[in-house]
Amino acid sequence: AGGDETIVAVATAEGRGALATLRVSGAKARAVASALGVGELVTRVAKRVSLKHPVDGVQLDDAIATFFPAPQSYTGEDVLELQAHGGAVVLQLFAACVAAGARPAFAGEFSRRAVINGRMDLLQAEAVADLIDARTGAMQHQALAQLDGGLSRRFAALRDDVLQLEALLAYDIDFPDEDDGPIAPARIVEAATALIAALDALLQTAPRAALLRDGALVVIAGPPNAGKSSLFNALLGESRALVTPIAGTTRDAIEALLDRKPMPLRLVDTAGLRETTELIERLGIEVSERYLASAQLVLACGDSDAAVHATIAAVRGKTNALVVPVRTKQDLENGELPQALSAGQTSTDPSEHKEAECAPEVAASTVHVSAETGQGLAALLARLDDLMRND
Repeated sequence: AGGDETIVAVATAEGRGALATLRVSGAKARAVASALGVGELVTRVAKRVSLKHPVDGVQLDDAIATFFPAPQSYTGEDVLELQAHGGAVVLQLFAACVAAGARPAFAGEFSRRAVINGRMDLLQAEAVADLIDARTGAMQHQALAQLDGGLSRRFAALRDDVLQLEALLAYDIDFPDEDDGPIAPARIVEAATALIAALDALLQTAPRAALLRDGALVVIAGPPNAGKSSLFNALLGESRALVTPIAGTTRDAIEALLDRKPMPLRLVDTAGLRETTELIERLGIEVSERYLASAQLVLACGDSDAAVHATIAAVRGKTNALVVPVRTKQDLENGELPQALSAGQTSTDPSEHKEAECAPEVAASTVHVSAETGQGLAALLARLDDLMRND
């Protein structure tokens, strides 16, 4: 019951393109089709039509029209779908539909009508919005699973369990003297315990669902000129952060999303950690510390073992995240990577990781990388993937 008003909206993104889709939903969808010159409507059959303006009869486009009658449509109402050529012409079609009796739809109104008419539930409507906004494969898969009704079925099962428990309690209170006798307390406790366990299990999925939607926050930390911005750019495969030999170039956090499996990574390049009296740099360091406080992983960067250990010490107390030691600029070490690291392996020399071994929140071994040559980057990403997979 979306009301008597018929709505129209452009379903595809604005701008130039080969095709654009426009949808009309409501009781007047047939009348709008007739006013545009669609002619006879055949249910769910794509029909090539010459669309004309309803007022002056000027041809608007050579398009495809498909009609979906109520209630078997997306909104549960009569729906007319027009596939026209992309570009400015779709706006002319939109105006023509308004002239034929439809009004512009509000944001999300098609999905709202689908919920009102029982074509989907609220969780599925939210999944539609998440699917439209998905920036990574993980976000897309999560939204598709919710759109398929997986979460809805889980909630429905929980609702049945709540009603069953309520029924047991009501029977025990209202009919204590029935022939079957009172409900055994153990049965009620068992049902309540199982319900609480199911609710807890569902709540425990919320943090990971949020990570899949937004990406795991990976903060690249270290002293000035440690190669953080170069590493950030190398991991992304593009130049997003400004790189110069001048210490303190990065004054603010720069964020980018890297689509990975099993989980997208939200990489953040931060200002170099050091004591400073320079106001703007100090503000940048404060931003870095705020990111550290909410990080899931921290890459503790340095161009020497001492610098890596100093970074680990600097971030300790500022984050609860797992810290991954990363030794940067390996292309500058004797002109080449050590032989053991030439295939992107991680260092296993215990003497190099005395500091890491003392801190349980620090990953077991240092990853050696070169943003210049690309060596070690695959090993670093594999390490991050494994850590998020086992989280």
